Amino acid sequence: MTQPAAPWLPVARQRAPRDMDATSAPHLIPPEMPQYGEEKHVFELMQTMLEQLLIYQPEDPISFLIKHLQRDNDNVPKIVILGPPASGKTTIAMWLCKHLSSNLLTSDNLIERKSSSVAEEARKHYQKSKSVPSPLLIKLIQQRLTDEDCVKKGWILDGIPETREQALVIQTLGIAPRHVIVLSAPDTVLIERNLGKRIDPQTREIYHTTFDWPPELEVQNRLIEPEGISELETAQKLLVYHRNIIRILPSYPKILKTINADQPCVDVFYQALTFVQSGHRSNAPFTPRVLLLGPMGSGKRLQAGLLAQKYGLVNVCCGQLLKEAVADKSKIGELIWSFLEKKVTVPDSVIMKMLAERLDRQDCVQKGWVLHGFPRDLDQAQKLDSLGYIPNRVFFLNVPFDSIMERLTLRRVDPVTGERYHLMYKPPPTMEIQARLLQHPKDSEERVKFKVDLYYRNSAELGHFYRWATTINGDQDPYTVFEYIESGIINPLPKKGL
Repeated sequence: MTQPAAPWLPVARQRAPRDMDATSAPHLIPPEMPQYGEEKHVFELMQTMLEQLLIYQPEDPISFLIKHLQRDNDNVPKIVILGPPASGKTTIAMWLCKHLSSNLLTSDNLIERKSSSVAEEARKHYQKSKSVPSPLLIKLIQQRLTDEDCVKKGWILDGIPETREQALVIQTLGIAPRHVIVLSAPDTVLIERNLGKRIDPQTREIYHTTFDWPPELEVQNRLIEPEGISELETAQKLLVYHRNIIRILPSYPKILKTINADQPCVDVFYQALTFVQSGHRSNAPFTPRVLLLGPMGSGKRLQAGLLAQKYGLVNVCCGQLLKEAVADKSKIGELIWSFLEKKVTVPDSVIMKMLAERLDRQDCVQKGWVLHGFPRDLDQAQKLDSLGYIPNRVFFLNVPFDSIMERLTLRRVDPVTGERYHLMYKPPPTMEIQARLLQHPKDSEERVKFKVDLYYRNSAELGHFYRWATTINGDQDPYTVFEYIESGIINPLPKKGL
């Protein structure tokens, strides 16, 4: 049966003689292709399949890849949590396990497996020497990860690997975590914390005599003091840990996050959860098409300028395009001026024509763009989308009304020098200058209030249309806002269903 053609295929075929000619550069690839590739994570899918082939080197690559795709488990949790004794790594691992519906793997529960001859051998070693040889531990991990629950729901390794040798062997076997968390705290804090450690023998939950004592009397009565928590024993374990961890960390250079464990456990957990739910920066070819939305005074123009400066994007400001078109006295400029002269809103069709002409230029196609000042409502967003100018990153900059009023209504300009001032953030240096300062009509309280109200009347529909957009608190330092935007651009789009 003939497969239905992709919606862009006729366009690609139509363009092929001209656009795909090897002698012409750059090639004009239909925009639908990279959009589809990023939305469906095609590059990451191909990269993962290639990695699996190289790791396992199957005799029948096609059958192997079919089974891999049928498992559909590329995005399940694969997490390693490391940390010194008493850093709380087991507690964080258990909380993550519950939140992500995943499987917790510890040295204890691996050797306690009843149906495994490897586990039985490991138990014998542990009874004799209170430790499990690395080869046996790694065999247990390898065996456990083949179980259906680990394949479907992923896994969280608590405190493993313990040495660089273990880390390298685990990597050689193709066991690759997607996130590695390292908890850190001063040794003095850890020693003090370890002295109060207690364990519930039934649930394996960990409690503390000072920081986390259970309210239920029944649980209190059955808590036991674990072995090896004296000050001397903890200090010795910390020495071994520090010796090993500095050799383990280089094995995970791009997927590792260190979290300060000397803070409330809930804070540590939420930092860990945020990290493991984030995607890593993709190596996929990517041309940013960024849309900044927000009320006037939210800092869109500044952020667009910063993005253009750092990443070479074309800064497309709708208001500035209108001014340039009028100044150029082009046909469309004259048309725009006829509306501005009458103080009538420029029709969407005219604005779209002007925008289309700018976004179709080669610099926008090659470098990408950051658009602000348009769309302002749902109809404009739908028109932009229907013409194929679809942003792949959208950010809403939210700023409280009072902050907007403060930012805009206190702006002034010196008519003599043209210097701009702000009565609060950049006051004029002399009373003489202050006396002659003027306020632009668009910065009047009535005008600002009208514009902000208009934006918020339309923002809900825009938010629904761009439901995958990122909302950022714009009422903070501009460079902090920029860092949030930058993170949203360089990281891959979230996968649906996660």
